[in-house]
Amino acid sequence: MSQNALQYMPGFGNDFETEALPGALPQGMNSPQKCNYGLYGEQLSGTAFTAPSHQNERTWCYRLRPSVKHSGRYAKIDVPLWKTAPHVLPDVVSLGQYRWDPVPHSGEALTWITGMRTMTTAGDVNTQVGMASHVYLVTRSMEDEYFFSADSELLVVPQEGRLRFCTELGLIDLEPKEIAIIPRGLLYRVELVDGPARGFVCENYGQKFELPGRGPIGANCMANRRDFKTPVAWYEDREVPSTVTVKWCGQFHRCEIGHSPLDVVAWHGNYAPVKYDLRTYCPVGAILFDHPDPSIFTVLTAPSGVPGTANIDFVLFRERWMVAENTFRPPWYHRNIMSELMGNIYGQYDAKPQGFVPGGMSLHNCMLPHGPDRNAFEGASNADLKPEKLDNTMSFMFETRFPQHLTEFAAKTAPLQDDYVDCWAGLEKKFDGTPGTK
Repeated sequence: MSQNALQYMPGFGNDFETEALPGALPQGMNSPQKCNYGLYGEQLSGTAFTAPSHQNERTWCYRLRPSVKHSGRYAKIDVPLWKTAPHVLPDVVSLGQYRWDPVPHSGEALTWITGMRTMTTAGDVNTQVGMASHVYLVTRSMEDEYFFSADSELLVVPQEGRLRFCTELGLIDLEPKEIAIIPRGLLYRVELVDGPARGFVCENYGQKFELPGRGPIGANCMANRRDFKTPVAWYEDREVPSTVTVKWCGQFHRCEIGHSPLDVVAWHGNYAPVKYDLRTYCPVGAILFDHPDPSIFTVLTAPSGVPGTANIDFVLFRERWMVAENTFRPPWYHRNIMSELMGNIYGQYDAKPQGFVPGGMSLHNCMLPHGPDRNAFEGASNADLKPEKLDNTMSFMFETRFPQHLTEFAAKTAPLQDDYVDCWAGLEKKFDGTPGTK
């Protein structure tokens, strides 16, 4: 299927229904005695059966074979650079402010699985809390190779190159300035459309991502539901030797099957992959003085058991107008109970105009101070505060209530900027005891 032929259904958290063959989707019931076309009915549950109705997520699939035919005798395999929490190394120091240049491509042929590079882990996958952050490097399509994670849903943030996610529930093409969510347990393969491809992944062990409550902001702005796109039904009927790899409790296992498992002809439900164009995010900010907390830029949030405290927030810093009067406009200096991992998709970030380059990442861990470097502070403190368009910029943050622990790859192999902490060395004490000193 060509790129232009891909179709999507709008909405976030909707109940969708879609069929690739007319009449394949039962009407008025989920499990008829005999499904049309000789299909098998099967439910994929993303939440407990008894979850409250507004949180309950499940999809009914009508497929060529039940998924038990896509599973066999598993053998444990090693995926050495994809790590899972808890992953705390005694000889790696995670306490600090860290920044990395883009992880470079190599001449190695890397798929979605073998090209994953874990940077940080947080929480505990066994109790379904926390997350991991990764960089992916993809130079080769998965050929008759399929994957699903029983541990997590994946939030995918491309930085360069285009990928196609061929999933049980349809096709998603993904490029920079877009994101996708791949649900826990969903089978898929990843094809390289334009490469090499590099990007970021937030692996969410906890409750699913949802849209944040807007509170007094009201019904509009930020991320709107209609801008999220879910694929239509699509299937393969191919008898070919294939492999299925499963990530389960941080371990990887593989089995051999004799066909493509992407055989869902029709489906209905609200548990499905989705993509979103970050260029449709409508930021909200101060229009007189001061500026709100960065949480005002939240695109998606994964709640925890503590009201108002997220397991993960996905926050976007994109183009916007700066108009506040008598205000220090860049992000202020602060310490935070949440730990913040940032990535740069393109352009310059206003608090760090040098050094934080597209494809790069930074980590400011729980209660570690951070903020603008000297040049950003001096520039913002002395700027002519006329309305200014902050342009050509798109960075994001994976923020979690858990401390993020560096992997050995992040600490010893990834291109760490050893001098990052020195960006604050030039900050001066300006206090002289005189009232009105600025």
